[in-house]
Amino acid sequence: MQFGRTYEEFEVGAVYKHWPGKTVTEYDDHLFCLLTMNHHPLHMDVNYAENTTDFGKNVVVGNYIYSLLLGMSVPDVSGKAIANLEIESLRHVAPTFHGDTIYGETTVLDKTPSKSKNDRGIVYVETKGYKQDGTLVCVFRRKVMVPTETYIKERGGEQPGRPELIEPAKKTEK
Repeated sequence: MQFGRTYEEFEVGAVYKHWPGKTVTEYDDHLFCLLTMNHHPLHMDVNYAENTTDFGKNVVVGNYIYSLLLGMSVPDVSGKAIANLEIESLRHVAPTFHGDTIYGETTVLDKTPSKSKNDRGIVYVETKGYKQDGTLVCVFRRKVMVPTETYIKERGGEQPGRPELIEPAKKTEK
């Protein structure tokens, strides 16, 4: 299974469809809100959401959807990244509700070699998230510093930190 790409493997215009999708539960939403101290009643209080909002139900916090899409994109985009350099823009286009399933896809917009080091480059991508019915819910653009093939080779290959399995010695019968 591929986990990220080197600079050479990115092609401008390529589209990576991230799989699988993720069905967002009330638990997911509430846990993210609690972890990030976002206690807005739109996300946490069913009575408030039903009686005082335009949506009539809880809306999943947008930064959870962004984080989910960012995570979905890692195997295709930033699995080998040296650094995420910039989130240029982030737009929440439509609400997500408990029970919606989120899917994502990323388009490579541009790529440029690093100006300071020749063993890396900058990839500029746009990720779109959409619901099970195709409704666009989130769009963000970011710049990712990724290694070249030379960088990977010089640092021990694809998985330099992965230990080798040592099989236990087999007992010999006497």
